[in-house]
Order: sequence, then C-alpha cells, then structure tokens
Amino acid sequence: MDFGRVIHHSTLIAVAVLILCLLGITAALRVPVQMIPDLEVRTISVETSWPGASPRDVEQEILIEQEQYLRTLPNLQRMVSTASIGQASIELEFPFGVDINEALIRTNNALSQVSSYPENVDAPALTTVSSSDEPFMYFRIGPHAESGENLDLAMMRNFLEDEVRPRMERVNGVSLVEIWGAEARQVRVEIDPYRLAERGLDMTDVRNALQTRNVDSSAGDLDSGKRSVMARTIGRFHEPADMGELIIAERQGALMRLSELANIRLSHHEMRTQAFYNGLPSLILAVRRETGSNVVQTKYAVLPEVEAISDEILAPLGLEMTLINEDARYVEDSVANVWNNLLLGTLLATLIMFAFLRSARSTFVGVIAIPVCTIAAFIGLLLAGRTLNVISLAGVAFAIGMTLDNTIVVLESIDQARRRGLKPFDAAVAGVRRVWTAVMASTLTSVLVFAPTLFIQEEAGQLYSDIAIAISSSILASMAVAVTVLPAMAARLLPAIQPDVTVKDGAFDHIGRWITRAYSRPMRRTMILLGMLGLSAWVVVWLTPPAEYLPEGEEARIFSNMIAPPGYNLTEMESIAQELIPELQQRLDDEPARFHRGETNMPALRFFAMFVDAQGIRVITDPKDPTDLEALMGALEARFTAWPGMRAFASRGSIISTNDGGTRSINMDISGSDLAEIYQVASLAYARAGALFDDAQIGSEPSSLSLDQLLLEIQPRWERLVEVGLDAERFGYSVAALSDGAFADQMILDDRRVDIYLFSSAGSDQRAERLGDLPIATPSGDVLPLSALADLNESVDTDSIRRLDGRRTVTLNIVPPRSVALETGVERVQNELIGAMRSDGEIPHGVSIDITGASDQLQATREAVSGNFMIAVLLCYLMLVAIFRHWGRPLFVMATIPLGLAGGILGLAILNGVGAPFGIHQPFDMITLLGFLVLLGSVVNNPILIVQETYKRLEEGAESIVAAVDDAVNIRLRAILMSSLTTIFGIAPLVLIPGAGTELYRGLGAIVMFGIAFSTVITLTFLPSLMVAAISGYRHIAGWVSSRRAQRSTP
Repeated sequence: MDFGRVIHHSTLIAVAVLILCLLGITAALRVPVQMIPDLEVRTISVETSWPGASPRDVEQEILIEQEQYLRTLPNLQRMVSTASIGQASIELEFPFGVDINEALIRTNNALSQVSSYPENVDAPALTTVSSSDEPFMYFRIGPHAESGENLDLAMMRNFLEDEVRPRMERVNGVSLVEIWGAEARQVRVEIDPYRLAERGLDMTDVRNALQTRNVDSSAGDLDSGKRSVMARTIGRFHEPADMGELIIAERQGALMRLSELANIRLSHHEMRTQAFYNGLPSLILAVRRETGSNVVQTKYAVLPEVEAISDEILAPLGLEMTLINEDARYVEDSVANVWNNLLLGTLLATLIMFAFLRSARSTFVGVIAIPVCTIAAFIGLLLAGRTLNVISLAGVAFAIGMTLDNTIVVLESIDQARRRGLKPFDAAVAGVRRVWTAVMASTLTSVLVFAPTLFIQEEAGQLYSDIAIAISSSILASMAVAVTVLPAMAARLLPAIQPDVTVKDGAFDHIGRWITRAYSRPMRRTMILLGMLGLSAWVVVWLTPPAEYLPEGEEARIFSNMIAPPGYNLTEMESIAQELIPELQQRLDDEPARFHRGETNMPALRFFAMFVDAQGIRVITDPKDPTDLEALMGALEARFTAWPGMRAFASRGSIISTNDGGTRSINMDISGSDLAEIYQVASLAYARAGALFDDAQIGSEPSSLSLDQLLLEIQPRWERLVEVGLDAERFGYSVAALSDGAFADQMILDDRRVDIYLFSSAGSDQRAERLGDLPIATPSGDVLPLSALADLNESVDTDSIRRLDGRRTVTLNIVPPRSVALETGVERVQNELIGAMRSDGEIPHGVSIDITGASDQLQATREAVSGNFMIAVLLCYLMLVAIFRHWGRPLFVMATIPLGLAGGILGLAILNGVGAPFGIHQPFDMITLLGFLVLLGSVVNNPILIVQETYKRLEEGAESIVAAVDDAVNIRLRAILMSSLTTIFGIAPLVLIPGAGTELYRGLGAIVMFGIAFSTVITLTFLPSLMVAAISGYRHIAGWVSSRRAQRSTP
C-alpha cells in the first residue's frame, strides 16, 4: 500500500474526518435514548372476559376450547393459561427470531375457529407483550387536598378514557395509557321480585323485552322528488331514564312498564381493585412508550401535556394530576453517569499517553482518534437501528482504550523512525508501513470476535449486539484513523529529531533488560511457562464463580405483596389496608437516620402506591436511603405476615424484567390433572424451599396453594321448577340477579357501549348466608325463596386455575438470597429439594416437576455463548493465518488467549474481594460473560506485535532466536505498556466508580480491565519464553532430522 500518496492528500483526509464528525454528531442527536435496548417481542397475550363466571366455568367453557386451536400454532414454545373469576388469560410464548406479527395473525385466525362462547363473553383481545413495554411513568389523579369535594373516583373511568387518555396517547412516543383503580360504567336495573311475580313475570322476561326493544334497524332509502331520504327505525335507549318506559308485557289491555317494577340508575361494575397513593384514594395512570422511542424525550413531551390536562380538564372538577414515579429519572442518571465516566476515562488515557510520550504535540496527535472513533460509534448505532442506552454507551466507553491501541502502535513506530533520523514525512510513511499489517490484524480480530454474537438470540444476545456494534464501529474507525489521519498529522505537526541527539529512554531500557533477563535462561523459561500455566489453571478451577442470568438492577424500587388466603373479599382486604396505610404514612415523614438509630422498625419511604384486591395487597415503594432496600423488604414482609394466614412476597425492581418472576427466579412448574394433588405437592415444595434458603423470596402462581375458596353449589329441584314454570336457563338467570347481577344488554352512552345488568332488589346486600332466603319471582305468580326451589350445599374450590401447555399447573417462584448465585440455587433445588421430595415419596404418580424461568434461560444462553465463543476463537485464528500468511505463527498468539481469560476471572475475584467493604458485589452474569468475547479481541493485540516483530528481526538476520525476541520486546515495550495502560485507565472509571446503571456493565469492564492487565504480563514474560523454547526446539528437531537424513544418504 502506498502510504506516501495517501499522506500527501492531507486536505482530503481532513475533509473526510470533518464530514464523519458532522454525520456522527447528527446521529448522536437522533439516536433514541433508553435504559436498555428494546428486547424482542415474542409473547402474545389473549384476554377473554366473562363477568361473574367461576374459574372452573371459565376453564371448561373458554380456556379448554381456545387451547385446542392455539396449540396447533407453528413454533409455539409455551402456552400459559389462567382462569380466574370472570377472566380467561392465555400467554403464548414463541422462540427468539419468530415474526411476531405473523404469529399474531395466526393466533387471531386460530381463535376465530372457536365455535361459540357463552352469552355476554367479550371477544378475545390480543396484544403483544415484551419486557421493554413496561410502564415508565405513573400519574395519580385524585381530588385537590383543599377542594373538600367528595368525588366518586370509581365513576371517573369513562371520563378519563374519553377526555384524558386520548390526549396523552397522542403525545409522540406514547403507545398506551392504562387506568388503574376504577371500573367501567354500568346501568343497574334493580327489580322488585314481588312486583315482578304479581304480573306473572320473571327476570328472563325483562331481559327478553330489553333485548327486543333496544335495537335500531335500517330501513333503506326512499325517493322524495329529486332527493333520496334514508329511513331508520329507532329503538335504542339514549339515557338510562328512557328505559323506564320499556313495555315488559301486556295483560288484558294493561301495559306493564319497567318503571313500575324497577329502579334504574347509572353506576359502575363491582369494584375489584382499590388504588391509593401515599394513603389517599386515587386513580393511577400508567404510561407505556412506543418501542424504539426516546424515553427521555417522551418524558419531557408528556409533562407539558399533563400540566395542560390538569389545568383545562381536571381542575374545574376539583381534581389534580400529579407525577408519582418515573423510570426516566434513573435512565437520565445512568446515561449521565456513563458520560461522566467516559470523559474521565478519556482524560486518564490522555494523561497516560502524555506521561509516556512527554510531548503535547505527540499526545494531541494520538488522542485525536478518541472523538473521531466515538462519533463513528454513534453512526454505527444509527445505521444498525440501535438506541443510545447504558449498554451501548458503555460499549463506546470501553472502546476508548481499544481505539488508542492502533494509534499508539503507529505513533510509536513513527517515533522510532524519527529517532533514527528520518524526516517527519519519511518517518510517518516508514512508521505506518512497518506496522500496518499488525494494526489490521488486531483490528480485524477484535471485530471478528463479535460476529458470533449475532447468532445469540436470547435476551443476553440482544444486549450483546449493542456493545458489539459500538466497539466494532469504533475500532474500525480507529484503524482508518491510525493509517491515514495520524501519519498525516504526524508528518506536519511533529518535529524532526537529529540522529546525533537521539537518546534512548533509560527507564524503558531498564524495564526491557529486566524482562529479557527473566527468560534468558532455560530454567527460568521453564519456571515462567509452568508457573503461568499453573496459576491460570488454579484461577479457572478455584475462582470461577457460579453463574447468574442477567443483572437485577440496583434501582431502589420494591414490589411487595401480601397474599391473602382463598375466600377473602375486597371489603376485608380494604379494612387491612386501612390499618396498614397510617403505619406507612408515618414513614413518609421520617429521616433515614431514625431507622439507622433503631428508633423505627421500618426505613423511611419516599412514596408508596398501594393496590388492593380480594387476592391481597400490592405495595410499590422506594426507600429514601437506597442502602435500606433489603431492610425495607424484610420489614414489609414481617408486617404482612403478622396478619394471620397471610403470606408475603417481595422483589426488587429489575431493569430487565421478565414474565417468569425476575432475572434470578428459579421456577418450579408442578403439573398434573388433580388440583388437590398439585396443591399438596406445591405446599410441601414451598415449605422445603423456605427451609432450603435463608431469606429467600418465594411466591407462587396462582398465589393460593389450597382449595379453600368457599363455593356455594346450588342444586335445582327440577320437579319443583317445572311446577312454577321455570327451566334451567330462566332459573340460573334469576339466581345470577341475586348476586353480581345478570347481563341483559348494552346501550350507547357518549359513543361508548355500557352494559345493562339486572339485579334483584332483595339481594342488594349480597350476603351468602341470606342467599337461601332471597325471593325468586316465577311465571306462575308465586314468589318463593331460593331454598324452596333448590338445595344449597357448601363446598370448596380454587379462586384461580393455571394451566401450562394444557395441563393444570402451579408455579413456584423461588428467588434465592443474593449471596446464593442462580446456578448454585438451581443445583440445590434440583438435588436437595426435588430429589428429597422424590426420595420421600412426596411426588405422586401423575404429577411432574420441571425447572424453568431465569434458570432455564441461563442454561440456554450459556450454551449459546460457549458455542459461539469457540467460533470466535476459530475466526480469530483464521484471520491471523491470513495476516501472517503462515499456519504456525498464529499459534503463539492463540496460546496467550486462555491465560488472558484466566486474568479476567482473577480480576472479577479481586473486584468482589476488595469491593465487598464498599458494598460492591459483581455477579458472574451473562453480560459479564460478554467480557470474555471483548477480551478475546483485545488480548491478541500485543502478542501480535511481539510475534510479528520477532519474525521480522529473524528475517533481517538477528544473531539468535533469543536476540530476535529481545529486540522485539524492547522495540514494542513502550507501545505495549502504553496501549495496555490507556485501555485499563480508560475503563477503570466504569468499573471502580459506583453509580446509577453500573450494574449493567461493571462486570464486563472488570473482566476486560483485569484481563488486559494480566495479558500484558503474559505477553512480556510467558510469550517470549514460549517463543524461544518453541522455535529453538523446532530448529533443534529440524537440525537433528536433517543430520539423520544426511547420515543415511552418506554411503
């Protein structure tokens, strides 16, 4: 390559760099900002509502038939179904890489084959689910503290859906706004059963009359002269009061209207959930963002719209809308933390270069690569359709030291040429010509090692790709800068050095002599080789920690649940909540120091949001002091379990949330056909899990593990029903009106469909013990108590039925304490829990137990990473063969890889050992594992220099092998130390300085930083010893073979 001609065109090079910088700055401003990359959507949710239906009816009438058609979907990996009171839910999980839009269409087509549903079952609603779709902003709507108005928040849902939700969803970047704590409107028709019976009617007659009348019919169009007139028959009710004029029947010329029989009013469906913010009744709005949107920009676009909505819509009603929590703050802090560490790393790397070069001009020429390569990384992210997140920014920061490697090698080579007396231009050409192949080799090997990450499809692989793109873009740009921009600047900015004033660096000469002396003798070489190999083997065997899946995140957020026994109702849980709220409110005004002094039994709270339903209480809160996170989890669990029969489950906020209980959850799927057997096994496993781990978080799906939900079975007396003129359908409809109401029809209010439900005025208090005494109107004109028409038998059942791939299943979510790694936890659960249960005969025939969740993903990801790591090693070797044009020489470089990787493991152990007193604990998760791939591309760079320079010295006629290796070490020593130290100090702030978001990249950085440090020692001691021993041995063997052949050929 003619570098002289390239360097002559310095103006063109400058223009190209400026164009690159301009494009990069534009890209940086356009790349969306997020916390983590958007993860692939591969789950489809199917929701079917059937108000008032029992879980068993939902299972038999909806789920089983839907599953029959859905299980035939191509590529379906897992199907989880749940039947609860009035609701059927199915989650369909597909493998990574499946086209989710095509799967959505196929799912809709499969559901369309379901022949029919029971009356008043809503059409199935299909949505896609991704862990990236979690809400990122939460708002509270409630009355002004000073307004004094007593507003019925439960009636506000439709108002919010009409007036507030559309405005917020029109904000750029917002995909969906959910409303929690309110129910949809409902028209209640409360019928007097005695009046109904007097007229010889029953509830079904009223329903039929409603459905027959509440219809609009199109009658076509008519001609009227030159005009066409449309005709339409009007039958629908426009207001609830209009229903009073409905004619139910006609008896002997007398019309019987609904107003004579019933009281009609606009209300809402039965409340299933209550929401509180800091103890105040509230409605909660959860805002979700569009995939790929800029979370920070979206936040600042939403806030002005919220302020406008509060002033224009809510304030006149005495309401206010306030922001209670948002994830964008943590994103901003995390991104700012990466930027700060990136700039600090740049400064440290620059100071290291200046310390070595001792020239401001040379340092300026060298560090020019940092801004150019950083900008190139932004261009790469934009072209690849990626986002600017903590992961990709960390990749940019990691690349700082790596991009300097190429410039340092070229700059050092140019400096050596200048020291030989060459003019600046000639020195630039000679310097870059001598090392450009080594630069290209190190660059291509660094880039190629990331190629296999494209084949890792799990969540970890999607996170890897951002780092791979950022680092690859930077390193490729650094190669271009090193062989074009840097020599052009050196030729014009660096002064000439006269040969007679050239002096050698005494410090580096001293270091070089000390290093060469270390391997000068065969015994010393043997000790170095065996010592390094032994140390590396010891590190790998004894210091490799058990693996985790993905980092939990260190955001101070707690999700805690009080789990009620079966049979509790919303009223009872709300009374418990009213006891709990004052206790939590007291902690809002506390200072963290009070808890630290032992004055309170619970840490100070920044806020708390509480959601109450019949199944339990859910509290979301942040401690004021983030270090109190674990203590707050323990305090809430202790308080929840203080109520008799209550269980508790608490988890910390996860940056990378999953549908399977979190990134550290060991899920035990206990499946079978008999619910009683499944619950019995699940209860035994729950108790064993609590004894197996201290301070473990154990939850279950469904939350109840017993058949204790009271069930009142109504067995009709069929002969008696025939006597009074009732059949099964009419009788069942009348009974439904005594409890949650019986669906009759729908009317349109304010362009929204509102359900019409019939209720018996006698059953308004809905007490089970009075159900047998409640009156039933019959067509015969009699009003009879329910107990006269049916037998009421008490039984027990479950309030929720969960199914996995068509089998009834209970899933235990076991989150071991942080001191127990996920891999270790899985082994203990497999051997000490499941194994012990099998040994003790606690798992009956027909019940199976499988381990899934994060532990399942851990194994799949580790296998994918391990396999692709071997591919990366092979690609690295083949690239070196192509560069060296020799099959054997690259083996010297490859021999340093496992030792360098051992240095990464050693560094992780050092970080956890030294950082423990400062609260730093870095698990060996799958993002940390990526550090070995990054390290693979880095540890070969310095050995390439030594191997290439050694063979050049041999070709130039070095006295001996030892002399050639000595010359290579001395010539490349300064470049090796400079590149290693700039990389280490460039990464150090990311690893050693705690802050928001560091949990995502700290382990990766530690592997790379310590791995490079250890690899530098390997390059300067182990590699020279290996080369001298191997080449000498090869020559000795070759000479012996030649002499033997010569002896044989001699007559």
